Amino acid sequence: VAFSRYDKVLASGSWDKTIKLGEVATGRQINSLSGHSAYVTSVAFSPDGQVLASGSYDKTIKLWRVGN
Repeated sequence: VAFSRYDKVLASGSWDKTIKLGEVATGRQINSLSGHSAYVTSVAFSPDGQVLASGSYDKTIKLWRVGN
């Protein structure tokens, strides 16, 4: 689990091989990112909140442009 800059967005890795992005203020899911072939074990936002890094049990790291 990771919070974006200013705690606006929450990212969570999932057993279903996706990353879920949710709006903290409302709890609403705003996106689901697919691309890993195994469960997602870690997520982290860049300091400016523009990029999300994800790591997976598939032994890959992916970078996602997510904006603010």
